[in-house]
Amino acid sequence: MAKKLVIKVTAGADAPERCSQAFTVAAVAVASGVDVSLWLTGESSWFAVPGRAAEFELPHAAPLPDLLDSLLAGGRVTLCTQCAARRDLTEKDVIDGVRIAGAQVFVQEALADDTQALVY
Repeated sequence: MAKKLVIKVTAGADAPERCSQAFTVAAVAVASGVDVSLWLTGESSWFAVPGRAAEFELPHAAPLPDLLDSLLAGGRVTLCTQCAARRDLTEKDVIDGVRIAGAQVFVQEALADDTQALVY
């Protein structure tokens, strides 16, 4: 099993099942002791903004705020630089603990030794 997991989630409220799957897999991996880096891109970028995860609803799914909290506590959450810029989001707009970084950092993380990358 890979010791590190990088997950890029591209979906938000526009594709709620795919979005929830990404957050769920990431949170379960954190709970299992895996080093997890979750990347928010595309429509999932909005979940870097305080209160936005609470607006997400999907029947029979774990609440997104709970999953996000566990990821912030035990893993890393990154908002894509270009995605942030397209939404006029800056460091002052995002939840404490969410970093903003670009493709170079994503590639470095995804290609690191003992790392598995998933895209949802």
